[in-house]
Amino acid sequence: MYSFGFIAPVLALVAWSLVVWTWMYATRLPAMQKVKIDPQTAKHPGSLDVLPTGARQVADNYNHLMEQPTIFYATALAAHVAGAIDTVSIGIAWAYVALRVVHSLIQNTINVVPLRFVVFSLSTLALFALLGRTVLMLVSE
Repeated sequence: MYSFGFIAPVLALVAWSLVVWTWMYATRLPAMQKVKIDPQTAKHPGSLDVLPTGARQVADNYNHLMEQPTIFYATALAAHVAGAIDTVSIGIAWAYVALRVVHSLIQNTINVVPLRFVVFSLSTLALFALLGRTVLMLVSE
């Protein structure tokens, strides 16, 4: 599992993001048809706010996967390129990915905000830990 460095967890999160993208359109398109929204009206932000919560929360989650994980991608790939790789850091990267998946599952199903916030906070702490370990490995060389 660790032989690929940070590439495997990075690709896993990319793959998960594409799963959520598919989930988003599998819920959004039927919801748009049900409320008879012309796709052209979706050109403005907020125009799909009339969709049911189930369709909106999956779209919101997809947007979340395009936000903070960009920091993860940058950190993991920078660490990989710099050779700042060890099993603890790889484990932290996998923990971040797992927590983002759990966050998505919570948001896209039950959407209990306090629970979602706890998982998001834990993933953020994992990201801080990954960055901190990477910086320490680089400055100690």
